[in-house]
Amino acid sequence: MAVVHPTRTAHPRAATVDIAGTAWPVYKLEALAAALATGLILALITGSLQAAVLAAAAVASIRWLIGHGRG
Repeated sequence: MAVVHPTRTAHPRAATVDIAGTAWPVYKLEALAAALATGLILALITGSLQAAVLAAAAVASIRWLIGHGRG
């Protein structure tokens, strides 16, 4: 079961999700979801898995960095 709660660490406003006893920041899960959606959509549209994976990795990296910066 996943539970969302604010953390009491360096970033007091950063929410986390408890997955199997490990606290994951929400921005990391959002980055993974965005990458998955981007990869699937581009793979279906272009038919090129290489381009889809490259674009999905870029989307995930950008979302991850923005989330980490806002902390």
